[in-house]
Amino acid sequence: MSAVEIPIWPYVYGQPSGTGHIRSNPEDFCVDEQLAFEPSGAGEHVFLQIQKIGENTEYVVRQLARFANVRQRDVGYAGLKDRHAVTTQWFSIWLPGKAEPDWAQFESDTIKVLQAIRHARKLKRGVLSGNRFKIIIRDWQGDQAKTIGQLAMVKANGIANYYGGQRFGHAGQNVNKALAMFLGAKTGREQRSLYLSAARSYLFNQILAERVKRQTWNQALAGDIYAFDLGHSCFKSEQPDADIIRRLTEKAIHPTGVLWGKGEADVSADALKLEQSVIENHHELAQGLIASGVDRGRRALRVNVPDLDWRFIDTTALELTFTLPAGSYATAVLREVIEML
Repeated sequence: MSAVEIPIWPYVYGQPSGTGHIRSNPEDFCVDEQLAFEPSGAGEHVFLQIQKIGENTEYVVRQLARFANVRQRDVGYAGLKDRHAVTTQWFSIWLPGKAEPDWAQFESDTIKVLQAIRHARKLKRGVLSGNRFKIIIRDWQGDQAKTIGQLAMVKANGIANYYGGQRFGHAGQNVNKALAMFLGAKTGREQRSLYLSAARSYLFNQILAERVKRQTWNQALAGDIYAFDLGHSCFKSEQPDADIIRRLTEKAIHPTGVLWGKGEADVSADALKLEQSVIENHHELAQGLIASGVDRGRRALRVNVPDLDWRFIDTTALELTFTLPAGSYATAVLREVIEML
């Protein structure tokens, strides 16, 4: 078994036109979580919108469970949020027939409760419409005109929907631990889920990278499956017709790549040939995912960033604001214009 190295995935808009630092302080990386629904105002679960600085999601979950005197499994959240950032996210606490504690007493220098509202169901993972980002790149150096040009292209044409590096762990250790697990290494349940996700994400990025190289990441291939923009459903087209090409050009639909696992191939023709060629080059990961019972899925190869905005605060600081749908990574935007130091 040879160790996996995480490559520099191919860029869509050429090499980054500048360098800089992100997360110089938490206030330079702000994330506001956007729920996919409005809490109803009534029910057994209390939904808390919390702003946190320098704290990770799991820490807040543990503190909420302790403060509300409930089990950790009775605390829900939609997504993990960065620790080294200012993040706003939602949590739910199951309090059937119980009075609410004074949430103001839960607050600290790093945690603030913005609002509390009841709802009938627990907040489940992934129930997000997206995340709103405000990111400041410090110590920026580069070609300002080229950076603005690249940002304009990202806004107009979208980005390759790569999984971010945090998915793979430092130096790809999560992918390599997945390989070790497939060969019999003992792994805890939470770690197992993490490693399986890393392996699937790595294979997806490899497929996307190949399509970026061939300049088909946002183009139709025979036998492709397409995802609706901001939707969860997909459809197949054996041969791209004028309507498919028009909808791709309008960015209303996107080609997809396989999230590898057990199941029959759903693409065909050229799309199948490309995916099979990549999967065959990573046989151990692919077979390990199948043996682990992971179900096959699809993920859009492209993501739109229509509200991307930017300004140079000064000659060495660049501020970006944009919204991404759930599951897409801010680093996939940043990498197209900034080489992060």
